[in-house]
Amino acid sequence: MSEKTHSSSVSRAGQADFSTADAALTPLWVVVGLAMGPAVALGLSRFAYALLLPLMRAELGWSFADAGAMNTANAAGYLAGALITAPLGRWIGNKRVFAIGLLLTALCVGATGMTSHFTLLLVLRTLTGVTGALAFVAGAGLTSAAAAGGSKSRAPTVLGVYFAGAGLGVMASALTIPPLLSATGWRGGWLALGGLSLLATIYGWLVLSRTPEPAHHATRARGGWSVKFMVCKLLSYCLYGAGYITYATFIVAYLRSNVGFNSYGITTFWSVLGLAAIVAAFAWGPVLGHLKGGWGTAATVAMVAVGAVLPLIWPTAAGAYLSAVLFGGSFLAVVAAVTSFARRAAQPHAWTAAIAALTVAFGVGQCIGPILSGALSDGPSGIRAGLWLSVGILTLSVIAAAFQPEPEAS
Repeated sequence: MSEKTHSSSVSRAGQADFSTADAALTPLWVVVGLAMGPAVALGLSRFAYALLLPLMRAELGWSFADAGAMNTANAAGYLAGALITAPLGRWIGNKRVFAIGLLLTALCVGATGMTSHFTLLLVLRTLTGVTGALAFVAGAGLTSAAAAGGSKSRAPTVLGVYFAGAGLGVMASALTIPPLLSATGWRGGWLALGGLSLLATIYGWLVLSRTPEPAHHATRARGGWSVKFMVCKLLSYCLYGAGYITYATFIVAYLRSNVGFNSYGITTFWSVLGLAAIVAAFAWGPVLGHLKGGWGTAATVAMVAVGAVLPLIWPTAAGAYLSAVLFGGSFLAVVAAVTSFARRAAQPHAWTAAIAALTVAFGVGQCIGPILSGALSDGPSGIRAGLWLSVGILTLSVIAAAFQPEPEAS
């Protein structure tokens, strides 16, 4: 299929499926419920690991490579989960996949606090990645369907609200975990995260009756999206996965060891990062609605890169908090930009499959980033070397995204 034919068929399919969508827009509170997917899969199960990492390293005697291996295991599980989400969604429906993924992720997060055995922790982090991907990818497919209709800025804004759920999870963990650690240790931290995940799961379940299901009836049609056309986006997203996860994994350890942050400073930093992610969901939506091709991704990743480099060139509290604002205000907007592009470049029945493919590329990057940066951080240059690697990879992601063309309209 030529790129022009592919793009034209996408436009015609979108017009046919959503000509009446304006009459029945999905309420925003339903999208907020779906946002419990990234809140659990990312904010509470993946990013909150950074808050527990310094104490786990001290008590369990881990190197930075060991610490990175935990997030690599999580990313490998996430990659596997992304591969099976689309077929599972066709089989039992995205709503069921989303609901099951949320519950299992919450249980795995809580169980992580019940062992100190390295291998068992690797297994639990892997399972958490698998189940988190089920919730995240299925939820993104549901949100893509819920984003239909309205103005051209509605879809990026709705998707931004969905991904901002991760920011909500970051804020919840920031306000809950650091104050608990002195009394409960890292085990109690994981148990608390499991409890928060269960609460989020309940809310996510409650909105499913008002959530539209993607058009799985159309999946007998072959294709629906082009890997060749989206190759620059796939490469950029893979690089982004490798670059951003290094910062997310090691920034708290860096701030404690190199900038002198205490528990109060970490709580403030992590809260600012989470709050910036939530606010940015509304700020980026109209901007992304006007940026074509790969420029939405390029702009958001560039902001992430600036946020990531700030603590390295300005290692002060002010530099750290500004980093939290810039990184937090853009790292989820990247996901919204990529998903918004996928909606334009794929037919509606192929949205979940296209999003899953992008998530696979993202997952490959996440597998590579933590283990490579962890190994570098164990070297003579310390954790700064791993964080500088993150900045370099993010820069390459910006360049790759800039070469992605926009699908042609009919």
